[in-house]
Amino acid sequence: MQKQINKNSALAVLCLASFLVPFMGSAVNLSLPQIGRSFSMGAVSQSWIATIYLITTAIFQVPFARLADLFGRKKIFVLGLMLFGVSTFLCGLSVSGTMLIMMRALSGLGCAMMFGTSMAILVSVFPSQNRGKAIGINTAVVYFALASGPFLGGILTHNLGWQSLFLITGLLGFAVAIFAVTVLKSEWTEAGGEYFDYFGSIIYALGLFGIIFGFSKLPAAFAFVLTATGILCIIAFVFYELRCRQPVFDVRIFGGNKVFGLSCLSALLNYACTSAVAFMMSLYLQYIRGFSPQNAGLILIVQACIQCMVSLYAGRLSDRLNPSTLATLGMSIIAGGLTGLIFVSSCTSMVFIILLLFMLGFGFGLFSSPNSNVIMSSVDRKYYGQASATMGTMRLTGQAFSMGIATMAISLSIGNKIITAELHSGFMKSFRITFIICAALCVAGIYASSFRIKNSKG
Repeated sequence: MQKQINKNSALAVLCLASFLVPFMGSAVNLSLPQIGRSFSMGAVSQSWIATIYLITTAIFQVPFARLADLFGRKKIFVLGLMLFGVSTFLCGLSVSGTMLIMMRALSGLGCAMMFGTSMAILVSVFPSQNRGKAIGINTAVVYFALASGPFLGGILTHNLGWQSLFLITGLLGFAVAIFAVTVLKSEWTEAGGEYFDYFGSIIYALGLFGIIFGFSKLPAAFAFVLTATGILCIIAFVFYELRCRQPVFDVRIFGGNKVFGLSCLSALLNYACTSAVAFMMSLYLQYIRGFSPQNAGLILIVQACIQCMVSLYAGRLSDRLNPSTLATLGMSIIAGGLTGLIFVSSCTSMVFIILLLFMLGFGFGLFSSPNSNVIMSSVDRKYYGQASATMGTMRLTGQAFSMGIATMAISLSIGNKIITAELHSGFMKSFRITFIICAALCVAGIYASSFRIKNSKG
């Protein structure tokens, strides 16, 4: 039974939870060179500190969203916060690169529990007329976390070491979990009494793992086999779920709902073409341009600050204007920024680089909140949990693909080696390859986003 809940308090809890994960992600990017030196990790191995988290989050997000519908979204959300806090704290105590990657995988599991429920809780609390504003505030917090991550993370890494990032964020995770227990008085259980689809969950996990992990290992021969196997598993999953009475994910949510399908595709392509920017720019600024983590963070903060400000107003605008139009305009601006990054060299003016980061931040801020509003507003209330999980899965899968593109480009250019002066030209080649592919994906995303405009409601 749902109790009366204070909307502002609920939004505060969800925003605090939404702050932790992107803050950790953006701060970690700045600390990767220092972590690499601590554990003698090459560039490809460093990328797995970010990639393994994305893979586990993407794989488990849909199953945990279903478990949340069965046993309560609040329960899964709070447990996810606690797991995130524990595993992140243990990351700071890691004694090897292998241990750090394993703890990051557990962090991804906790994040899957949070991501699969947070947006569903938000749209359950806020009515449709105020939903865009609430989503805009939540998205602005995410970008504020992205903005503060490079700045604070750079300072902590430079002065206290990379371990401080994980230790402090882990403790904050505990604090937010306690706050969530006291504030979220209601529980949201949309499918109580139904059973959990274990077989469908296993097929889904194997399929998504095969696609993401296989793609990250291209162009190795076994990677093509693994990717193809993953695609076949996802196809089998769709057919199985169509016949399942109580599926882990009701794929019928896509049937006849072009707006939902195209919005999810737009989100997937958007994250696939933008998420590698922070990783590649962090390596570029520190290895190629010689900046300290602190100064590199000050440069990268430009993009996140603009995203934060624009997304706040874009969310409000999406309650009055056609959100699909706003999202399409945002992707078009992103395409311009990605195209500019292709031409960056080892001696490019920092003013030009900051201008490109400004464009990327403006475009992504204009895309994210309206697109989220479209996705959550295009389904019935009973599908909120699955729509939230789908949106999160598109985001994390896109991020994993983006990191896979960067990893593949680095592997082809320099292999899994520590970036030294002799390898700078090879790294810049991988830099250009990455953003050529990302720009092409963004053009495809513009088409998907614009195609839905005639089908979406203003």
